Amino acid sequence: MKRIVSKLFATSLALTAAVCMFASCTKKNEVAAEGPFSCLSQKGKFILGLDDSFPPLGFRDENNNIVGYDIDLAKEVAKRLNLELVCQPIEWSAKEQELATKKIDCIWNGFTMTDERKDAMAFTKAYLDNAQVAVVRIDGNINSLSELAGKTIGIQAGSSAQDAVEAMPEFKASLGEIVELKENITALNDLTLGNLDAVIMDQVVAGYNITTSGKALKILPEGLANEEYGVAFRKGDSALRDKVQAVLEEMQNDGTVSAISNKWFGSDLSVIGK
Repeated sequence: MKRIVSKLFATSLALTAAVCMFASCTKKNEVAAEGPFSCLSQKGKFILGLDDSFPPLGFRDENNNIVGYDIDLAKEVAKRLNLELVCQPIEWSAKEQELATKKIDCIWNGFTMTDERKDAMAFTKAYLDNAQVAVVRIDGNINSLSELAGKTIGIQAGSSAQDAVEAMPEFKASLGEIVELKENITALNDLTLGNLDAVIMDQVVAGYNITTSGKALKILPEGLANEEYGVAFRKGDSALRDKVQAVLEEMQNDGTVSAISNKWFGSDLSVIGK
């Protein structure tokens, strides 16, 4: 009798375990099938990776709050997706690694779309146009890119400005020295102090900084490269990317994007849906 009971008990345990394993696997498969947005919905947060010294797209205000054009867009997107936006400052030169290791859900901070980056990540469509330009002192007697020959240039490490210079080998070879810095703000301060002769950086950021700071700087009329900003997700997160794209287009159509753009730029610079 004991043997029969033992066998029945063992059989019962095995069946229970099998059912539990099946239920667990089914649940996992359902979550996997629903994609990354399901995971975001479960945790209720949307983690945005950024360089928090990149005005007017993402930076800290006088109260140390992270604000900016991209931040306002992302807040509204998160709100419409019923998610809490978390702005996570990252080392910009390690941004791709931060995304790949799932420490952040996206890179949204004036992130230039290049062919190489498109191969490695899933981008939204462009939401803002930009260009890489050279910023110089007004009294520096430099009026063209050719006059930067032999000069000391500042550039943010891991930035699109660095990519633009690398794509112009003759121009790069003509420069005296290229100094890599962590932030564009530091580079512009060094330029103002005379430690640099020019800074290569994003036109959108340069124009905003010059206008708001009152520094005696100017942007050279020749650009190094025209480009577009997009929001980057992991390759496997295309479903999440598509949800964000759909909300951005909805915001463009109802006038929300225009209002945010006018707040930061004084006009509607958005290229969403255009």
